[in-house]
Amino acid sequence: MAEHTQDSGPVTESMMDKITEKLHGHDSSSSSSDSDNEKSSPSPMKKPEVNRLFGRQKTLHEVLGGGKRADMLLWRNKKNSSVLLGGATSIWILFELLDYHLLSLLCHCLILALTILFVWSNASSFINKSPPRIPEVSIPEEPVIQFATALRFEINRVLAVLRDAATGRDLKKFLAVITSLWVLSIMGSCCNFLTLFFIGFVLLHTVPVFYEKYDDQVDKFAEKAMAEIKKQYAVFDAKVLSKIPKGPFKDKKRA
Repeated sequence: MAEHTQDSGPVTESMMDKITEKLHGHDSSSSSSDSDNEKSSPSPMKKPEVNRLFGRQKTLHEVLGGGKRADMLLWRNKKNSSVLLGGATSIWILFELLDYHLLSLLCHCLILALTILFVWSNASSFINKSPPRIPEVSIPEEPVIQFATALRFEINRVLAVLRDAATGRDLKKFLAVITSLWVLSIMGSCCNFLTLFFIGFVLLHTVPVFYEKYDDQVDKFAEKAMAEIKKQYAVFDAKVLSKIPKGPFKDKKRA
């Protein structure tokens, strides 16, 4: 009986070795087949690159300047953006549709506020309540300087564009400036400055959100439109602009 148990020990060990060898062989074959499948499986198709509008490389949030201003324009904070757009709409309705005037509005608001504060201050002794605390209101210097600096920068940039267009160095820029001014003159004849400013304000708070949501479709359409514009400009250049005689100043400059 003891001899039988001693003989069965090596037999069971050899059987266990064979089973483990088969298991290891199956795992290695399955892993190799998986790796072969991974190698043979085609790589995912890359999306075709789209030329972004105006050749931008940054995100739209960075293009708009980032920070709270970009968040406001892209409606990241819907409450603040809706309040701002609603306030601008109310001002336009008040001044344009109701034919109200800014000076009258300011005077009426000051009359109402001063009357309420005056009555409250004099009636506080009769109703046993503390008089209103009127804070000292003053305009801080830093925001005014920042606004003036930003406005100065934008005005200087517009003046630089107008100067470059007037020097005659870039015909495309000259035609673009003339076309833009012509479109603005047509819009100015159709509506006043307040309506024009309101339209620009509404577009500034709606177009970036629309573009951020459908940027791929807009970029593809803009790419096709720019290609067609370049094609038509090449035809116009060949038929018209190339036949215009050049002035003596350019001839001397080239010589």
